Amino acid sequence: MQKENFSITINAPKEKVWKVLWDDDTYRKWTGVFSEGSYAESDWKEGSKIKFLSPKGEGMYSVINKKIGNEFMSFKHLGVVKDGIEQPLDEETKKWSGAMEEYTLREENGITNLDVEMDITDEYKDYFKGTWPKALQKVKELVEE
Repeated sequence: MQKENFSITINAPKEKVWKVLWDDDTYRKWTGVFSEGSYAESDWKEGSKIKFLSPKGEGMYSVINKKIGNEFMSFKHLGVVKDGIEQPLDEETKKWSGAMEEYTLREENGITNLDVEMDITDEYKDYFKGTWPKALQKVKELVEE
């Protein structure tokens, strides 16, 4: 796995960007770029489990590793979910279990820089390099509308 970075500048305060990132309604809109109808199940508290799911109840489960409101969110991805149920680790899942995904918001003069850093396996590198910029553009549109 290797770390990849994606970033975008948004003409809004970080509180507004944070709200668009993590409120259920807007979260579903920007993550739809990755998988139409995707959503998250969590209480969004540091240390809590979170499931990132498709409408069919498939996806992955993670833990909210660290959360600093309006500034930083970190997920540690752990395993796969099928039919809404966490699956035991298999050889394929072990290749990426423990991968980190981190969101950092920095604001200056009402303009926020959103940085995403993610551990990515080689097989998904091209997919994420093509999709993350589109997802960040969607976040920007939602925030600035």
